[in-house]
Amino acid sequence: MRVKKEVNRLAEVKVVGDFATVACLVMYVSYIGQILANLNGHPVSPAQPIFAAINAALWVGYGWLKPQKDWRVIIANFPGIIFGILTALTAMI
Repeated sequence: MRVKKEVNRLAEVKVVGDFATVACLVMYVSYIGQILANLNGHPVSPAQPIFAAINAALWVGYGWLKPQKDWRVIIANFPGIIFGILTALTAMI
């Protein structure tokens, strides 16, 4: 019975991890709107996307450095580095 509970728990964790990965990806892809606004002459502050890129880089590093790489964390946060930097750069030009 205990093994069955552990298997069910791992399945639940996987589902939550999958949803969290998708949510994180959607969050970072949403920067496209800000990038377009920046390029159209309506710049936003670069502070938030810079710190988002730093945060994402730290999470990617964490996922990479774990003894067993955490690919969900890496995949979910890597776009944050790219989109955060692009958003900050387009806000400053």
